[in-house]
Amino acid sequence: MNTGDTAWVLISAALVLFMTVGLAFFYGGLEPRRNVLHMVAMNFFTIAIVTLTWVTLGFTLAFGPDAGHGLIGNLHYAGLANMSGLWPGTHIPKLDFMAFQMMFAIITPALITGALAGRLKFQAWIAICIGWSLVVYPIIAHWVFDPAGWIYRLGGRDFAGGAVVHISAGVAAAVLVLLLRPRAAAAVAAYRPSSVPTVLLGAGILWFGWFGFNAGSALGANQLAASAFAVTEIAAATGFLVWAAIEYRLTGRTTLVGLSTGAVAGLATITPAAGYVGPLPAIAIGAAGAAACYFAGAAAKKIKRFDDAFGVTATHGVGGLVGMLMVGIFARYSTNTAGLTATNGSHINGLTAGDGSLLWHQTLAVLAVIGFTALLTYALGATIRATIGLRITSEQESLGLNDMFQDTDRRAPSAIQPEPVAAVRGG
Repeated sequence: MNTGDTAWVLISAALVLFMTVGLAFFYGGLEPRRNVLHMVAMNFFTIAIVTLTWVTLGFTLAFGPDAGHGLIGNLHYAGLANMSGLWPGTHIPKLDFMAFQMMFAIITPALITGALAGRLKFQAWIAICIGWSLVVYPIIAHWVFDPAGWIYRLGGRDFAGGAVVHISAGVAAAVLVLLLRPRAAAAVAAYRPSSVPTVLLGAGILWFGWFGFNAGSALGANQLAASAFAVTEIAAATGFLVWAAIEYRLTGRTTLVGLSTGAVAGLATITPAAGYVGPLPAIAIGAAGAAACYFAGAAAKKIKRFDDAFGVTATHGVGGLVGMLMVGIFARYSTNTAGLTATNGSHINGLTAGDGSLLWHQTLAVLAVIGFTALLTYALGATIRATIGLRITSEQESLGLNDMFQDTDRRAPSAIQPEPVAAVRGG
């Protein structure tokens, strides 16, 4: 065991957990006041629920010894059995690796909540969170992250979760949005952020935590971690500035919410490539991610039945997709010799290094994750809709969803009344 590596991965795990807290602030600030507590509660419940699903079954399904054909892990680590010793190929304890990966499993379904804002039953989210964290996320993680997974063995690479986290969350958000149906036109018109500074605080926490997300994926305090840390910052800053330029060019102004989204787009796009590219490609990746996410979000708003409240599909789904393809273009073996060595011992390089096969493998990985996520999420969502239901009532949509989370013992009765309908309609 290397104590430096162990400490860095433990710190990185804490940073990734802090990202989910930041996400609660980010989404909570985007919500109108009548729904803030509901959104924050969904994110914190996700932390608690996925912690338990991960330690009981999720981890072993994702990283247990392969049960056959690279599709799923077996039950060797169920309930965190057999966790003594070091994680293979690293100098960190198995429990350290498990904890780090648990934080990824937590934030992935939490990302989905922003698409469903203002109209999802809380009980439905509990059911979605449990089911999705058991039957969708672990299988994708096994395919892509585990060296025994079929996508990894094929040659597809995802350093820190472009496909496993961002594409899966974006696709799941899109499917659930279609199952849930759009908000009323008046509700959409009245949906204004309750606190832009809170949005910025959440974005700042996400940006800060993302260094653990990407640099921690090196699983050690080493040169690769330093490289991933540097390109993460470069892509985030580029995404921020490119979004600002596009927004100003097309609308004549820049918004703080938009700038925050641009930074997140840059971060999402660099995530799969962080361990495989250098600084200059990171600029191209951050710029491409911000531009693709901006125009994807604008296009999504024109689709009548597609009401993704906070643009999860555009920012995370499209950002992750672009990042995965950018790996196939810019990856270089010299950046990460261990991670870019194929199972047959050959070197893996991107298109700019003269090898087009990686781009093809990245494309297959993207298509497989999209198809699997869409199918399983639809089955899960349709089952919940047919049983306990997904959608709140129109009255609840108008008055807000905070009631079940109000602290009635400490606040005056007048302070906990829902916002008047007229005030809601007026923004």
